[in-house]
Amino acid sequence: MSASEDAPPPREPPPHYHGHRERLRERFRSAGADALSDYELMELVLFRALPRGDVKPLAKTLISTFGSFAEAVHAPEARLRGIKGLGEAAVTELKLIAAAASRITRGELKPRARLSSWAGVVDYCRTTMGFAEREQFRILFLDKRNALIADELQQTGTVDHTPVYPREVVKRALELSASAVILVHNHPSGDPTPSSADVQMTRQIADVAAPLGITIHDHIIVGRNGHSSLKALKLI
Repeated sequence: MSASEDAPPPREPPPHYHGHRERLRERFRSAGADALSDYELMELVLFRALPRGDVKPLAKTLISTFGSFAEAVHAPEARLRGIKGLGEAAVTELKLIAAAASRITRGELKPRARLSSWAGVVDYCRTTMGFAEREQFRILFLDKRNALIADELQQTGTVDHTPVYPREVVKRALELSASAVILVHNHPSGDPTPSSADVQMTRQIADVAAPLGITIHDHIIVGRNGHSSLKALKLI
C-alpha cells in the first residue's frame, strides 16, 4: 500500500459561519444593542430557537419581508409561519419578544400611577397597537389627578375602520368615575395622519362628555411611521 493510500482524507474546512454566534454575542455584550443592525439583533433571537446552522440569511429575510426588527416580531403568526425555515420554536421566540416589549411599556402605566411622561404614553400605545393589521380603539381612563384608572381596548375593526360610539365611551367613563380620557387608535397603513372622520368622531365624544364633566385630554393616532396628536395639531 502506498503512502498516499495511508494518508487520512483532507479535513473539511469549517463552515463560513464558524464562531460567528459567539462573536456576535460578544459584540452585543461589549457594545450593546445599538451596535447591532436589525438583522444582527434578529440573529441573536433566532440562535435560541435554531441552535445549529447559519441563521443570518433567515434573519435578513425577516427584516426585508417585514421592514424592521419591530415589525417582524409584531407580524401576525400566520405570516411568520409562511417564511421558509422559520419553525414553531422560532415563531414562539419572536412573539415572546413582542409580548415582553408590550409588558414592559404597559408596566410604566400602572393603574393609579400619575401619567407624568407623555412620551411614555405614546411609546406604550405604539408598542401595543402600532403594528396591528386591524384598526383598534383604546381608551385610557384617568382620575382628576391624571392617575390611570384603567386601560381598555374598546373595539377592533377592519383594516381601515373601527366603529366607535360616543355614548358608550362616556358611559364607561362614568362607570369608572373617570374625570378625563385619552383616546387612542392605530392606522394599519402606517401613516398616523388623522382623517376627517377621526376628527369628527373625537369632537362628537367631546360634545357628549363635556356636559358630564369628562375631559378629552387627547386623541393619539399611532402607526409604524410615528404618531399624531389631535391636541398638538389643534384639532380638538
